[in-house]
Amino acid sequence: MKIAIAADHGGFLLKDGLRDRLRAEGFEVADFGANSAESVDYPDYAAAVARAVAAGQYERGVLICTTGVGMSISANKVAGIRAALGTDDDEVSLTRRHNDANVLTLGARYVDLETAARLTRIFLETQFEGGRHARRVEKIAALDRAARD
Repeated sequence: MKIAIAADHGGFLLKDGLRDRLRAEGFEVADFGANSAESVDYPDYAAAVARAVAAGQYERGVLICTTGVGMSISANKVAGIRAALGTDDDEVSLTRRHNDANVLTLGARYVDLETAARLTRIFLETQFEGGRHARRVEKIAALDRAARD
């Protein structure tokens, strides 16, 4: 599976550790930055990953900032993206099973590397259930289309 990952200055250390862990597990991971604690603007990194996922260049994306919220808000501005903040196993599983989330956001202040790796594995391994949930995801896609018109 091809994964795009990025973080701002508040999440770059967690991103680097998670990136290395995912690569060691056999995932193809493209790192979109940031690569230091120097202050950067998280919407730039969220947009880069979201656009790459929406274009089909990557199957999923992972974004990390201090809280995960700014990345989620920013990524969700890109048509075709369903970014969800992940805080626990059940929540992450449901965002995949019911919402077909294609970008996971994490808050570096609230999750350590072990937790981030576990949540990300759940995000990557859980399949969308379809069925009645597909109708709802299609309604989200319709909102995207209407916003572009």
